[in-house]
Amino acid sequence: MSTTQRLLIVTLIGALAGSLAAFWYVRRAPAPVAATHSSAADGTGTVQRAKEIPNDLPDFTLATLEGPPKALSSFKQPVLVVNFWATWCAPCRREIPLLRQIRADRGPRGLEVVGIAVDFREEVQKYVAKIGLDYPLLIGEEDGLAAADKFGVEAVFPFTAFADAQRRIVALKVGELHAEEASFILDRVEKLNAGSLSIEAARQQIRDELTRLAAVRGK
Repeated sequence: MSTTQRLLIVTLIGALAGSLAAFWYVRRAPAPVAATHSSAADGTGTVQRAKEIPNDLPDFTLATLEGPPKALSSFKQPVLVVNFWATWCAPCRREIPLLRQIRADRGPRGLEVVGIAVDFREEVQKYVAKIGLDYPLLIGEEDGLAAADKFGVEAVFPFTAFADAQRRIVALKVGELHAEEASFILDRVEKLNAGSLSIEAARQQIRDELTRLAAVRGK
């Protein structure tokens, strides 16, 4: 399947997903083998292991707006917010002001936002020129889809990973990120980095709070 075909399929999936409620994922255990999704049969009777959200932030290298490729691991800030998006994705576009605000508010405390645009480069360049972006951006088409796949979730955008100073994925939100969710997650990541909270407690608190917030929004 060509890059164009794959991106068109993801575009259609994203359009459908925009009308559905968002999902969020927080790992229950530090071991990468801990199942986040159950296994399933593939129709031949063979049980296939479903994708798993990794314990640690995956590394990959993608092109930049400036041209030279850059690795995700080159960002050394103690709090990293990695946001996968596309220009055709309405919830992705709505998130951008929030991501900019998060970076403005918490950047001095050691946070960086990295946008991963899984889209055609020309479209990303036009959109960024139109709205302006003040946080780093990596761009990929087929390689962008491959990077998204490393996170163990379906390629439905947006999704956002929050990593601590040890580059553990503390939380992964699939769907549009809301301000109260981001604030709660980032407070826990900062406490985790300060040593006042364990990774297990941080993940559990985030899981409980995001469940509560989703219920409030659903009323």
